[in-house]
Amino acid sequence: MDDKLMLMIPGPTPVPESALRALAKHPIGHRSSDFIPIVAEVTENLKWLHQTKSDVLVLTASGTGAMEAGIVNFLSPGDRVLVGCNGKFGERWAEVCEAYNLNVEKITADWGKALDPEQFREKLEADKDKQIKAVIITHSETSTGVLNDLEAINRHVKNHEKALIIVDAVTSLGAVNVPMDAWGIDVIASGSQKAYMIPPGLGFVAVSPKAWEAYKTAKLPRYYLDLGKYRKDAAKNSTPFTPAVNMYFALQETLRMMKKEGLENLFARHQRLMKGTRAAVKALGMSLFAADEVASPAITAVAPIQIEADKIRSLMKKRFDIALADGQDHLKGKIFRIGHLGFVSERDILSALAALESVLLELGCNNFTPGVGVTAAARIFAQPSQN
Repeated sequence: MDDKLMLMIPGPTPVPESALRALAKHPIGHRSSDFIPIVAEVTENLKWLHQTKSDVLVLTASGTGAMEAGIVNFLSPGDRVLVGCNGKFGERWAEVCEAYNLNVEKITADWGKALDPEQFREKLEADKDKQIKAVIITHSETSTGVLNDLEAINRHVKNHEKALIIVDAVTSLGAVNVPMDAWGIDVIASGSQKAYMIPPGLGFVAVSPKAWEAYKTAKLPRYYLDLGKYRKDAAKNSTPFTPAVNMYFALQETLRMMKKEGLENLFARHQRLMKGTRAAVKALGMSLFAADEVASPAITAVAPIQIEADKIRSLMKKRFDIALADGQDHLKGKIFRIGHLGFVSERDILSALAALESVLLELGCNNFTPGVGVTAAARIFAQPSQN
């Protein structure tokens, strides 16, 4: 049947009908008086989502563009930076830093494992001359389903006093508690196609006062990604360049939805979806790529033992039009990833798990009792909410 695609990947994520209708509106002039109140409302609600009084700036760019902006606006060539690398995206930020001739030191962990905050502490405490200018980490590592301990790593950065912390929160913001002001986070980057529940196209960069001080002396090249331009225009509820106007319409709608749900409920829902998904995978006899204690509420990576991951993904798409994500780089074909962030409900998870059970049976996997995965998830979902 046509038009039945079900996205169960970590981005793009499903889009609510109200946001789709907003996208379908006729565009308006981005310099018109009609656009000003939309920008004002979006900015206010972005600050609410980031739990900050600082600037949250909107770029017409991907999450990678937002992270690149978060790096180049506050550093200078040759600056020493620590980059946490335990997956595809941590490695990407190291590559961005190297492209801009920064002095990169990687703090690594095996893919599927969390970064060790103690390694950051040791490096930062040993830096008596305060040469480390920034620590750059991925909060939720999308490639592996690992949630790094941002709070602990950030605490060590705060103790250093001079270094900035720059965070890729692309699949954590809106799914996990990231209290920018309470934790004193300097830069947070995210993208629209994740928990924001709209299509790809917008990137967001939240900037602290400490980061703006660093901006004054930063010398890396920038023009379109110059956040000073965005800050100046945001003060007038405008943008320095042509924005994705209709994406603003959709963002206005989904931020209203998120605010109505409330932060605690947002985070609790993602926790429940994660726990239900992981319980089902275990019941089906498959291996989880990340341990429970470091699991991301945004994405679950599965390493099937009996059957190739690509065969499962292919049949899920062919038989049920459900899209699961592949592994990346050396994990390609070895794992599949189930997204459960953004506009995803318990019904979506149960439907995908029922289809997964059917696919496993069709592929000859007989080491589980039919229905056991769905039952395991349903038991999690039947538990009273914590809120």
